[in-house]
Amino acid sequence: MKNIPISAMIGLFFTGLYFLMAIFAPLLAPYGMAEIVGDVWEPSSSQFLLGTDSIGRDLLSRMIYGGRTTIFIATAATILSFTLGSVLGFFAAVSGGWVDQVISRFVDLIMSIPSLIFALVVLSVMPTTVPILILLMGLLDSTRVYRLARAVAVDITVMDYVEAARLRGEKIGWIIFRETLPNALSPLVAEMGLRFIFAVLFVSTLSFLGLGVQPPQADWGGIVKENKEGINYGIQAALYPAYAIATLCISINLVADWILNRTTSLKGGRG
Repeated sequence: MKNIPISAMIGLFFTGLYFLMAIFAPLLAPYGMAEIVGDVWEPSSSQFLLGTDSIGRDLLSRMIYGGRTTIFIATAATILSFTLGSVLGFFAAVSGGWVDQVISRFVDLIMSIPSLIFALVVLSVMPTTVPILILLMGLLDSTRVYRLARAVAVDITVMDYVEAARLRGEKIGWIIFRETLPNALSPLVAEMGLRFIFAVLFVSTLSFLGLGVQPPQADWGGIVKENKEGINYGIQAALYPAYAIATLCISINLVADWILNRTTSLKGGRG
């Protein structure tokens, strides 16, 4: 713990807190996610710690369940994007030649379309469900992961130990998972935190625009959308999820920066 800076400890604390609240949401939330328990936009009280929302639901309960939905979608999309992007990036770098060119040009084509516009077009013609959101976000973000994974893998594939593996007759799967991946983990792990932040902001943006998580399910972007009119009357309901999004993103960024600072340069071997 002595080697962990204060900023990273703060990031780890809030990140852990949010994830624990997401995991144990049914135990922590005082009311049901869609249960109407009071009047519209009631102020904070002993009964409703954060007050109520635009139709009388407990805002704290909505925040806890909303955090669960937001974190679950962002985590699943990040895992999907890193699995797909890393494997394709390593495969392209190790294969080289026309395989690398075909995959890279296809990725360039997808990246040339703004992600938000691409998502809005797809979601306007497809059902807006959680699996569709995860799949769409994971596929879009995998292009960014692909570029990083390929760039790192290209440097690794010219190392002596990779050439030795090729001369031994090792298959491409061995070279990817036994030679390339272990030496590329540090930058990929650091980048994963930044991709998670992007996923949180992206799903919140989609929900705010009405094409993300659909009511009565809750997520932080949707809660902002539901209560944004209250800002005109001095109601703070829309600001609480905004604070939560900002706090989570800053915390993840602090942890990612710490991991990035600890990242060592690529070694000349697997050790």
